[in-house]
Amino acid sequence: MWLPEFQAIVDQAGARRDESPLDLRIDDPQSGRIVGEGSFEAYRDWSAEWLSLRQGRVQAIADRPAFALPVAVVEPDLEAAQLAVRVYHSQWPLLGHHVIRPPLLSRDPNVRESDIVGEYQSALGAGDTDRITATFEDEGCFREPAGGEYRVCGREVLREFFARFFSAGGGITLEHCTVTEDGTRTALEFNAVKWGSVEMPHQAGVAVYERGVTGRLREARVYDDVEGPVE
Repeated sequence: MWLPEFQAIVDQAGARRDESPLDLRIDDPQSGRIVGEGSFEAYRDWSAEWLSLRQGRVQAIADRPAFALPVAVVEPDLEAAQLAVRVYHSQWPLLGHHVIRPPLLSRDPNVRESDIVGEYQSALGAGDTDRITATFEDEGCFREPAGGEYRVCGREVLREFFARFFSAGGGITLEHCTVTEDGTRTALEFNAVKWGSVEMPHQAGVAVYERGVTGRLREARVYDDVEGPVE
């Protein structure tokens, strides 16, 4: 859905492009791919009406509790020739079921996550409950895409949580597409391709990992619509 913050992104990008047309593209879970400024205006109006009818409000978060429909937005490089905005959220809170979302990006073999996030990803792929649990702080939390009620915290609870996730015959295989890091948070865009022994349709998603004062993970948040063999 269109969020008010997008307008500032579009305006800034347009100003930097001088008089040349703005090559605008938005990938949205509900509306699909929106290309061009004309389509963008219709998308913006539809989203505003959608939010108004549901009395929705937008709340930007970093380390505050998630709201009912967690949304992640990957903003573009404003110097790039194309303004590509990718929006991620689960359809579960809206529809009561998952919707397969095809990949938006291709795997990039050069993508590498640093320090504790890299260890988390290695443990996730290996299906190693002890290793992945050890990447969290003692009171660290993992939040599933469907929202705050699907948030689990604390080492022992996380250990049980990941043991159940890996009970389908192994870890979760992701194709890593982009990574953005600021020293505290890491955002990883991915395609989920396999869960344990189950091959899945390749599906787009993004995960955000936030480090605590210890350098381990204080919070891991996932934004996708993957329906795996273990829910």
